[in-house]
Amino acid sequence: MSAGRNRLPTFAALIPGAALRRAAAVSPGDIRDAVRRSGLRGRGGAGFLTGVKWNLAAAAGGQEKYVICNADEGEPGTFKDRLLLSDFTELVFEGMTLAGRAIGGRCGIVYLRGEYRYLVPHLESILAKRRTKGLLGREILGVNGFDFDVEIRLGSGAYVCGEETALIESLEGHRGEPRNRPPYPVTMGFRGCPTVVNNVETLVLACGVAAHGPEWLRSVGTEDSPGPKLLSVSGDCTRPGVYEFPLGTPLRDVLGAAGGSDAKAVQVGGAAGVCVPRSQFGRRLSYEDLSTGGAVIVLGPGRDMLAVARNFVEFFNDESCGQCTPCRYGNAALMAGIEKLEQGRCSISELNDLLALGETMQLASKCGLGQTSPNAFRSIASHFRGEILGHGQGNGGGHE
Repeated sequence: MSAGRNRLPTFAALIPGAALRRAAAVSPGDIRDAVRRSGLRGRGGAGFLTGVKWNLAAAAGGQEKYVICNADEGEPGTFKDRLLLSDFTELVFEGMTLAGRAIGGRCGIVYLRGEYRYLVPHLESILAKRRTKGLLGREILGVNGFDFDVEIRLGSGAYVCGEETALIESLEGHRGEPRNRPPYPVTMGFRGCPTVVNNVETLVLACGVAAHGPEWLRSVGTEDSPGPKLLSVSGDCTRPGVYEFPLGTPLRDVLGAAGGSDAKAVQVGGAAGVCVPRSQFGRRLSYEDLSTGGAVIVLGPGRDMLAVARNFVEFFNDESCGQCTPCRYGNAALMAGIEKLEQGRCSISELNDLLALGETMQLASKCGLGQTSPNAFRSIASHFRGEILGHGQGNGGGHE
């Protein structure tokens, strides 16, 4: 899986240390204001405004505040954070330190996906290097009261721990299950303290904003989706890997770069995302159109779309924590429905009932897992209805 720096021009141009030196010379409020004016949105998929999150945490009471880097990256088809952690490591830690100064926090935690355990020695060596250079620890860059350090914690292997409150539960030694919200982590998070949870890519981009100002991010992208976006492109394409594109880029341009222009469909956003048919490849990757945490899975002309749907539904059926009824029951019911479709025994009426169940899950599930788990099935059923209904009768052709 290739992912050279030549495909990541914006990220490769960022210089470690530059953001922190500039941030040390201004107030925490100035840092938050720059991030707010940049319009930086969370790159993990939810797209929440980073500046708003930092302001809420800064305004919250309490002596202890925490910055957590969500490096769990459990979404199938996503691997761009792995690249940042291995090749842009200093910028990840710098973004965390920047967030710590902005909110008044002194402790940072990287919640690292368990499968990325092999990265721990590398990450620890970079942490030691930054402490030696005065970029971590007490009185960073000689600024009185600017104290911040980072520790690495390994994840528990559960997809649901990518959700920030389940992640915090896991960090506290509990079963990784989502909490009721409110209260939100920015006011009551890790150990009951104000906590900012940011994706790896978000923290790296915050460095660029701190070093070059809000307009640096707004120079590319759209008004509502400023900046570049890293995409993990995989599947039926000749040039898979990690790519950087401005937000607002048409999906067909991504497919052209990755050698997947003949695709039948594309799953955008991983298992939790939506399936986009060929007729809609003009849609744009942005928060106002096709939002994605980074996964772009190319599905070639010969792909069986019902098999694709089964793969995703089966994944969520296994990964559901079982805490809420819509997710616990709904994913099992979708799985049973797919089995009937495979046997050619699912009527149009039954399919419509499954689609309605998926909508209920989206509205009533407690966390993002249940709310997004029906997305792939519903979009595949919408765009490839004839193919999946005719599956047990020898109809393998896809049509909309």
